[in-house]
Amino acid sequence: MTVRLTVAQALVRFLAAQRSERDGTTRKLFAGCFGIFGHGNLAGLGQALMEAELTAPGSLRYHQARNEQAMVHAAAAFARMRDRLETWACTSSVGPGATNMVTGAALATINRLPVLLLPGDVFATRVARPVLQELEHPIGYDVSVNDALRPVSVFFDRITRPEQLASSLLAAMRVLTDPARTGAVTLALPQDVQTEAFDWPDELFAERVWHVPRPVPEPAALARAAAVIRSAARPLIVAGGGVIYSGATAQLQAFAEATGVPVAETQAGKGSLRYDHPLALGAIGATGTTAANRIAREADVVIGIGTRYSDFTTASQTAFAGPGVAFVNVNVAAPDAAKLAGTALVADARQALTALGAELAGWSVPDGYRELAGRLAAEWDQTVTRAYAIGNQPHPAQSEVIGAVNEAAGPRDVVVCAAGSMPGDLHKLWRTRDPKGYHVEYGYSCMGYEIAGGLGVKLAAPDREVFVLVGDGSYLMMAQELVTAVAEGVKLIVVLVQNHGFASIGALSETVGAPRFGTWYRYRNPATGRLDGGVLPVDLAANAESLGVRALRAQTIAQFRAALAAARQESGPVLVHIETDPLVPAPASESWWDVPVAEVSGLEATQQARKDYQAAKAAQAGYHFPAAE
Repeated sequence: MTVRLTVAQALVRFLAAQRSERDGTTRKLFAGCFGIFGHGNLAGLGQALMEAELTAPGSLRYHQARNEQAMVHAAAAFARMRDRLETWACTSSVGPGATNMVTGAALATINRLPVLLLPGDVFATRVARPVLQELEHPIGYDVSVNDALRPVSVFFDRITRPEQLASSLLAAMRVLTDPARTGAVTLALPQDVQTEAFDWPDELFAERVWHVPRPVPEPAALARAAAVIRSAARPLIVAGGGVIYSGATAQLQAFAEATGVPVAETQAGKGSLRYDHPLALGAIGATGTTAANRIAREADVVIGIGTRYSDFTTASQTAFAGPGVAFVNVNVAAPDAAKLAGTALVADARQALTALGAELAGWSVPDGYRELAGRLAAEWDQTVTRAYAIGNQPHPAQSEVIGAVNEAAGPRDVVVCAAGSMPGDLHKLWRTRDPKGYHVEYGYSCMGYEIAGGLGVKLAAPDREVFVLVGDGSYLMMAQELVTAVAEGVKLIVVLVQNHGFASIGALSETVGAPRFGTWYRYRNPATGRLDGGVLPVDLAANAESLGVRALRAQTIAQFRAALAAARQESGPVLVHIETDPLVPAPASESWWDVPVAEVSGLEATQQARKDYQAAKAAQAGYHFPAAE
């Protein structure tokens, strides 16, 4: 039997019937579709989504977004919160709507989060070219602006005939549900093809379950990994996002307690172990704790679980400085498992930890090493307590704001952040009590993710309070989805930290010989010709109020705590505004990040920065070279 539908109607019906399954639990693969309509998708996908809303309510719910990049961020945040087992589709018109999604697609792919992008495209028949917003490329008529999405997508296809849709959809679902390959998937849809009718087989729209695998360790690889770990006297676990996506936090805790191996966490892996566990060293690397980084420097075996070893995690290849340090890498993605010339264990984190625990039964680190890890962790916790209560005047330090939010948040509440100085401070200072309580996007470190990401998190976890921490720089880049939160009645507590500039790059500029250049928000000074005049009279709380959000203002930490308490009582989105002192840093990590400094300069600040850079550069290790095949 067949049913006659347009390509867009068939696409919507197909997406509504897709399911994911892991460990016996089946879920809808697509919670809904974000969209902004234009001439490239209104008559096709717009009509199809409206018809579905009227004839099959709830099958694929439509949410109106305000910015195409932001809606992809919201979909990625939702997918992360749901452990990559559920996501959203995102549709835009041809032209700027489609290219606006490129940044969101890059973020999703870099963080390996499944999102489905459905941009409109130019006419497949080419009868009316060039259409509005069409790129007339000199190398060929089959190129459109959507080709900009190719390098940031893990799967890309352009549907130029209805007959192509079924096979492309099946390939797209396969990639979206593959934990080792997932990311942004793009199906470019020419606007004429979207509206073209075709006779589709009924079975295309039957409920289809995509099984998300848990790859088990290969026995020989397991034996090799166990042998390396047994040889260690000072081992360290680096827990990445794969631990949380796999739901392996209980297995990690059991493994750590049985073996005594302490645990450090990447940004994506923060929350793998409760902050107050005796073996929890906290954050590692350039934004890490002194506890984790001191253990890392002398570790003889590093067990990476679900991490891709970014430069922040390895402190630009300086974190693991022990002579002859070896690596055991557990990852579902083979390329990550082979990094740092490590012993690769290609497997699901939960399966691997269970198998390693059995293989290492009876083995443990020396008692003194276990005690050292606990003592260092306790010392760092005292450092955090002090950072939470500096009492800086006239404006509080950012660490005090973080402390107040941490105290206001319940054990299951979620903090969301992405870019600037805040993610680094959160990484080392936030006390995590739940595997899903910490949501910081740092794979792409994308300014503007925060509010859109918070929307996605809240849609994925409506029973949790969501605290979005955003600086004035990121807020100015993308605050539009506050309007979506208002329209949908989605409760967010947005903490807007006003420091009148780019605090993170401002601090970095001091170390690279360009002190505070281009990082303050200031008037141009007629006397100097530079942007070093007075502070701009920007009122971002008033801006939020103009978008329909309740805004609360605080000057002191005491007022801020009261505002947070009041915000918890609100039923809709609320913004709490506080000004901070950007020149008060968080406690140091005793770590380094490689940002090159000008080799020659007439500026004394740059010359000194170059000397400091060369001294730090000398400590970079050579273990970043991949193993020979």
